[in-house]
Amino acid sequence: MKEEAELFKILAVCTRIEIIELLKEGPKNVNSLAEALGITPSAVSQHLRILKAAGLVRDERQGYWVNYSLDEDKLESYRERVNEVCTCGCKPESCALPRNFPPGKASRKALERYRAELKEELKKVEERLKELTG
Repeated sequence: MKEEAELFKILAVCTRIEIIELLKEGPKNVNSLAEALGITPSAVSQHLRILKAAGLVRDERQGYWVNYSLDEDKLESYRERVNEVCTCGCKPESCALPRNFPPGKASRKALERYRAELKEELKKVEERLKELTG
């Protein structure tokens, strides 16, 4: 439970969410993130340090530059945990993937969950069609 509370604290800062959104596009260095966010590289570095400590971001040195990327498995595990405590009324399965998800970015587990959801929805549609025709 403490880990979840820490996650909410980490994500309570809009800039960190913006960094995560930018990193969804692919690896980036501090300067490109700073430029996109309109803040200083040192501010970006502080946010990245916190995201890295939480396991959401990893770094990889490439020559002079350090590129940062998302740890998609960790992000997925946090998403699953948040869905468990979610009180908005949504079903965790429906939160698994948006309708326009990029197939190359989804984890196998998320895709399997999405497939199961689609099968359930199809069953409901077929049952409703039977009711209407019969």
